[in-house]
Amino acid sequence: MEVIFEGSLCNGQETFYVIPLSIIHIEKILDLQEIVIDALEDKDMLQPLSREEFAYILNGNGLMIGAFLDEKLIAFRALLVPVIDEEHLGLDIGLAEEDLKKVIYQEISNVHPTYRGNRLQQTLATLIMKELARKKLAYSYLCCTVAPYNIPSLKDKFAQGMHIAALKEKYGGRLRYIFTKKIDEPCEKSLDEKVKLNIKDIKGQQELLAFNWKGTGMEVQNGEYWIEYSRIGK
Repeated sequence: MEVIFEGSLCNGQETFYVIPLSIIHIEKILDLQEIVIDALEDKDMLQPLSREEFAYILNGNGLMIGAFLDEKLIAFRALLVPVIDEEHLGLDIGLAEEDLKKVIYQEISNVHPTYRGNRLQQTLATLIMKELARKKLAYSYLCCTVAPYNIPSLKDKFAQGMHIAALKEKYGGRLRYIFTKKIDEPCEKSLDEKVKLNIKDIKGQQELLAFNWKGTGMEVQNGEYWIEYSRIGK
């Protein structure tokens, strides 16, 4: 077993370790996903993966890492090498067809409800990108989708330096933000021109995105969430 990281939970009394996941872990992965789904008030916030989809990743079409307490899987994170088809996120962010092979998806991320608040999602985000770099795989773009009101996931993406490039229906009509980031390049600098829109203002956000604005941050004002949009400098 290759341990790539060891850390302590916030209580300081329990130590977890992180390892690359393989097909032998698929039952633990599915069990944790089910626990996470059961704890959600809004099931639409998470697009779960099937056994076949997890097996596809674990059989060489991406990367998965997991955090364990002893033998118990408490969090996992995945990167997926996507099939190139008409639903490819690279098309949604404006890439040319020949560049789609340079895209890897930041796929599903689950944390056991009991262990939230320990920065496991952020820790695994950093570690899985280090694993990608260590394997020297030739990808230039990181992409993912997030449901508009999945606040923890939105915070997670912005914390990684990703930005919103589109807001549209995916997965059979479900509204999703499409986040992206260039791998191994400094974050793009925003110009002085910025505007904040309420997260509920879907049409207003879509209009800004159509004119090459990018969602670059999020904040809370009077109990409501606002997305900051900026023009991206080169």
